Amino acid sequence: MKLRKEIIWRMLLFLVIGIVAAAIFSEVTFRLQGSSSLRDPQIIQLVIPPGTAAKVAQGQSVIPAGQVFVVGDVLEVKNEDSVTQTLGPLVIPPDSSASMKLDQVGNLSYTCSFQPTKYYGIEVQQALTFGMRLEASLLAGIPLGMLLGVYSLVVKPLKSKVKAPPP
Repeated sequence: MKLRKEIIWRMLLFLVIGIVAAAIFSEVTFRLQGSSSLRDPQIIQLVIPPGTAAKVAQGQSVIPAGQVFVVGDVLEVKNEDSVTQTLGPLVIPPDSSASMKLDQVGNLSYTCSFQPTKYYGIEVQQALTFGMRLEASLLAGIPLGMLLGVYSLVVKPLKSKVKAPPP
């Protein structure tokens, strides 16, 4: 009975170690990637600067070809150019702005007038929550901890405290 209790304690110890190790590894890699989906929805402004239409006509790109958003973001396009610009369903006259709410996950490609390619890519991601990150740590940490526990029994087996009868 004592041997069983020692095995359970060892497995629990390595289970905790596995979960903590997985959580640390997950957080470090998450931070190194610089994920833009770890934030609350907000208003993101895209400014079309003056002279954009002339530069696009020459084949020059003035604005990056796409952006990453989280569900619930509002994309506000402000046109500072002297020409009416378009982005998908938005028509933005000079010195005005228009906006659209991004409420579904997906990769969108809108036609636009402020890119030489005439397309603007929008990636909408689900915002990461603490619960999602905790779930990922548990899904990786539990199997890791169990494997570490089993390996520990192989590397350093428990000794039975039963004394052999004298010969």
